[in-house]
This record gives sequence, C-alpha cells and structure tokens, in this order.
Amino acid sequence: MTQQPLRGVTSLCFNQDQSCFCCAMETGVRIYNVEPLMEKGHLDHEQVGSMGLVEMLHRSNLLALVGGGSSPKFSEISAVLIWDDAREGKDSKDKLVLEFTFTKPVLAVRMRHDKIVIVLRNRIYVYSFPDNPRKLFEFDTRDNPKGLCDLCPSLEKQLLVFPGHKCGSLQLVDLASTKPGTSSAPFTINAHQSDVACVSLNQPGTVVASASQKGTLIRLFDTQSKEKLVELRRGTDPATLYCINFSHDSSFLCASSDKGTVHIFALKDTRLNRRSALARVGKVGPMIGQYVDSQWSLASFTVPAESACICAFGRNTSKSVNSVIAICVDGTFHKYVFTPDGNCNREAFDVYLDICDDDDF
Repeated sequence: MTQQPLRGVTSLCFNQDQSCFCCAMETGVRIYNVEPLMEKGHLDHEQVGSMGLVEMLHRSNLLALVGGGSSPKFSEISAVLIWDDAREGKDSKDKLVLEFTFTKPVLAVRMRHDKIVIVLRNRIYVYSFPDNPRKLFEFDTRDNPKGLCDLCPSLEKQLLVFPGHKCGSLQLVDLASTKPGTSSAPFTINAHQSDVACVSLNQPGTVVASASQKGTLIRLFDTQSKEKLVELRRGTDPATLYCINFSHDSSFLCASSDKGTVHIFALKDTRLNRRSALARVGKVGPMIGQYVDSQWSLASFTVPAESACICAFGRNTSKSVNSVIAICVDGTFHKYVFTPDGNCNREAFDVYLDICDDDDF
C-alpha cells in the first residue's frame, strides 16, 4: 500500500505471515516485529536513499527494494534490488545481490520462498528466486495503476491472482501447473462490475477476496470452483479500500478503507455477522433485496481517517478473544481485541516511528 508521504512514510506492507511489517520511507527502510511491537532493524538514507517500496521474504535476511521518494540512491523506480543483509561488506553495494530492471515503473513486488513476482502497470513478471533467477512467466494485464496482485505463500499452492482483462474480473494462475513460456487458458472470476481495487488470498490459497473501486462490497470466491462463497458489506457509501486480510485460520476477515474504519467479518460462522434490519421485513424489491442479503461486519474500530492503513490479525491469545492490528502511514500502531459477539476494544496504541533500535538491520 502506497500513499503520499506522511511523516516520511511512502509505503507499508506486512510480510507473508503478518508477523512483521516493512516501512519504506524518505529516510530509508524500517522493519518492525508486530507482536511485541519492536524495530527489528533499519537501512538508513546513507545506505539506500529514499525508498518507494520494500517487501520482505518471511523473516529472512532478504529484502526487495524499489527506489522512490525525493532522493533515491540507486536505480530509479523501474528496478527491483534484492538486499541480502547476511552478506559481509562495509559498502551498501556489497549487500545488493540481485537487480531486476525494467523500462517502466515497478508498482508492486511479491515474494515466496521460490519465486518473485514484479508488477508493472500493464504486465506482471514471475522469476525463479533467489538462486540463479530466470524469467518463468510474463502476463499482460488490464491497466493496473495500483499494481494489484497477491501471491500465495503456501508450500502446497503456488497461486497468483491479479486483475483480469475484463473490467471487474480476477485472473488466477497456478504457477505450479502452468508451463513456463506457454499461454495457458486464463482462469477468470467475474467478481465485480467496476474495476477491482483490492485483492487478497488466504494463507492456503483456497479463497480469494476482492473489492471494486466502489468499495461497498467485499466478495469471496473459492479458487478451485470459482463459486462465490459470501458477500460482505463494508458500508453503503463508496470508499477506497486499502487492505483486505484473512485471519491465519481463515475464520475472520478484516478490511481498511479511507473512511478511517477497520471492519471485521466472520467467515467460518457467518451467523456472527450483522444483517440489515430490513432482512426481517420479508418480501422486498430486487434492489433492496441485494442490500438485505449481504452481511455486515460483526465489529469495527476507527483509525485516523486522513491516514491510509494496512490491517491484519494478531496472534490468538485464546479461542474467545481475537485481535486485529492496524498500521497507519501517520506512524501510529493500533491493536484492538474483539469477541465473537462483536465487542471490540483497544488494547494497544503506539507510535512505531518513535520506536528506535540503535543497531542497523
């Protein structure tokens, strides 16, 4: 997720299991552990310059860096640099072990233990990674200015999802069964009527969630059968969704938007979600019928509305209490706990940009 810098933050993203998050900044890179919140390390401006994007591979020493901001040190925004912090060397260039260069700006990067995915505005590249990288796939996409894409981290499933050519559609590619260099028949889900604005896979890659530019509904689909599983209503006013994430066991889903509200939905037991009061009225017209049928969040909480944020689920402390973490570009960290009956209370608040670790990454 990228936004105009607030306190110098240009983009935020979680690692693959949401146990850490990366912060690309005008002043370099910061890596944080989520629970407990602490800075794991940083790359300062002298080492890497200003950064546009950073992605980390699980909790390893490998980072994918894309320059950006006002004073990038290395390549422009059309290159992905792989930084290996385990490499010896005093000069920062000693730690840059790979470079992927393109003719157009890089909008997103996704990594898994054996592949790296690089997203441009109209094309997605997939490379083997990290040893002896070679290009495996190249996919043309619909105009994708946000660089939307998600990659399943599971060892069992190598699923990639991105906007399809048709407006509102999702394209799913199983990288394990698609042969490099061949154009396989696209596996497409017609998810929305307007352009896709946010997309996310659950950890095992069995369910995909998406929202359109309208931002009122989140739809979930089975990645095997393409069937719609459930429709979740964020609200009635249009909104820009920043982030959708599943809980580790796919029991819940959270979503953040420019309304400054993080919504939490139940997936395993959808009876926990709220329904419209009109649902009890009985027969209603087709337009109101769609509104009535969808499910509303079981719980929600607010963060600063002017500040974009990413959200994810914390580690469960008990079966009856779950938590959601929201990390905002204004430097704030929010942790809320919620119960299945919809009670939601703030458990922690911090300013992560004020937490410093004296050691370099």
